[in-house]
Amino acid sequence: MGYLTVDNLGKAYKRYPRKWGRAMEWLGMATQHERKWVLRGVTFSVAPGEAVGIIGINGAGKSTLLKIITGTTRPTTGSVAVGGTISALLELGLGFHPDFTGRQNVYLASQLRGMNNAEIDAKLPEIEAFAEIGDYIDQPVRTYSSGMQMRLAFSVATAVRPDILIVDEALSVGDTYFQHKSFNRIRQFRDAGTTLLFVSHSAGAIKTLCNRAILLDGGVVLRDDTPDAVMDYYNAVIAKQTADAEIRQSEEMTGQKTTRSGSGDACVESVELLCDGNPVRAISSGSAVSVRVRGKVMAPVAELTVGILMRDRLGNDVFGTNTHHHGISKNDVAQGASFCVDFDFAALNLGPGSYSLTVALHSREVHVAGNYDWWDRVLVFQVFPGSSPLFTGVVDFPVAIGWNN
Repeated sequence: MGYLTVDNLGKAYKRYPRKWGRAMEWLGMATQHERKWVLRGVTFSVAPGEAVGIIGINGAGKSTLLKIITGTTRPTTGSVAVGGTISALLELGLGFHPDFTGRQNVYLASQLRGMNNAEIDAKLPEIEAFAEIGDYIDQPVRTYSSGMQMRLAFSVATAVRPDILIVDEALSVGDTYFQHKSFNRIRQFRDAGTTLLFVSHSAGAIKTLCNRAILLDGGVVLRDDTPDAVMDYYNAVIAKQTADAEIRQSEEMTGQKTTRSGSGDACVESVELLCDGNPVRAISSGSAVSVRVRGKVMAPVAELTVGILMRDRLGNDVFGTNTHHHGISKNDVAQGASFCVDFDFAALNLGPGSYSLTVALHSREVHVAGNYDWWDRVLVFQVFPGSSPLFTGVVDFPVAIGWNN
């Protein structure tokens, strides 16, 4: 008992363009909607007695996954197989009635978990003692602080050791004393054979309580491995997103301090670094990326070459190329013509560090003679270590190493 199998799980919510779209659909009237997938193709299994941590940024799909497992939300695709009893602490005081007293809510919540009054009577002193909310047990729950609600909710949820215990970050609200007390009970359950599914942003909690971790991002499973391996990867993902946000914020607050020159016969309108089709400012070394340059021709030009140049943080040229070198520059381009050029990198094997991108529009192979638009340091991006072995320097060359005896 206490096993869990998640097979190709998906969850999509409908988005309606009009306010009454959902009601119109219920009434059988024709209406349009789009599907927003919050989980897609999630597959994993948890063996009896295993402790698994679920991690991911806000919006990764963690809470939706747990709600489907516990049956409070139905999946759009896939299935969940559960063996044994489940006790879940998903949201503080979930199911508590604010006008009922704590004691009344204990009976109500316990009955919903399948306990009869005699069983509740026997467990009530233990629930009161563990929650430690004193006389508030006979006061309406609406008078409780969030910490008190969490104490009582956790006490009820763990009054009887379940086959599967699911905890969704609720313990982060409690005081330090009660957190220690709660984690100790979770450990006792785990050691006694309870299967644990634990959601937390705390690396320490995941590594202490779990022997395995699953990383969700954008509703899909990115990693399923030991807690150390998954947390290291998760921290790298967070570092990339933080760097991306900081670079964008800096661009917005200070403006792009760049050098721009040229005749203006052709102008760069936008430059983006794309990863999986999304604009980014931070990537992992070895990522597949594209540099997209959009622009417009302001006066007829005999030849239009689009070029890029990457520099490291010290200003050293790292890599540059243009359409002329690849034999795809445009000839006799008319005034008013727009263009979009993608420089696709199957694997941008740059070393970790900060880099800038310069873009140029000119004639022939170099910008010296016919410079239409030279935009220096049009954007800055950060590179983080990827999945390849660690290396030093600016470029990650493919290398095979072998011992010769």
